[in-house]
Amino acid sequence: MPVNQWATRVDRADWDAIGATVGDLGGALLPRLVTPSEARRIRSLFDDDDLFRSTVDMAPRRYGSGQYRYFRSPYPEPIEHLKQALYPRLLPIARDWWAKLRRDAPWPDSLDEWLGMCHAAGQTRSTALVLRYNTGDWNALHRDLYGELVFPLQVVINLSDPDTEFTGGEFMLVEQRARAQSRGTATQLPQGHGYLFTTRDRPVKSARGWSAAAVRHGLSVVRSGERYALGLIFHDAA
Repeated sequence: MPVNQWATRVDRADWDAIGATVGDLGGALLPRLVTPSEARRIRSLFDDDDLFRSTVDMAPRRYGSGQYRYFRSPYPEPIEHLKQALYPRLLPIARDWWAKLRRDAPWPDSLDEWLGMCHAAGQTRSTALVLRYNTGDWNALHRDLYGELVFPLQVVINLSDPDTEFTGGEFMLVEQRARAQSRGTATQLPQGHGYLFTTRDRPVKSARGWSAAAVRHGLSVVRSGERYALGLIFHDAA
């Protein structure tokens, strides 16, 4: 498959609507980015130890229950192609958010240049990961920061079919609202579809202007079956 096919899949999304939704809710569903056969192939990589730099068992660390593995760089296909295709679409949203929050936006036009800045700052460890959950597993609410340099948006792609392979396992966002109760959003992702969400916070309009509302993400309990996901983070780790 030609490399530009990944950009074609990303570009067919209604990015104006996605930008508005992620601005309102902190997350937005993306179109199908990988086919069922591609999802199965990515899932099959999980057991190839040579592809990964680190493996985390979540339960002993009180992160939830399940396992995730960080890929080594360079990434196997189609991970790098997807990141390169997504970054220029996410960049205008990130810059708009930082302008509203009166923050300096450090991200250049090129993903490679941005990752070079991360590496120069000591954030050299690759961050793309694949996650595996079995029956009873879940992911505690958290944020994927990894260092001083952070890109404020990331993407998760569901690699399993919720109609036939698992139940439960909804993707969750919880927003801490100023002087109010937290707001939660749960989304069941179709197989192969991406979900764009905030890494750390999002701008919220108030009578006094814009302020940052902290957002964490996680996964509800998988009630049956097995669920895999691919995480695409646009900064590297210290």
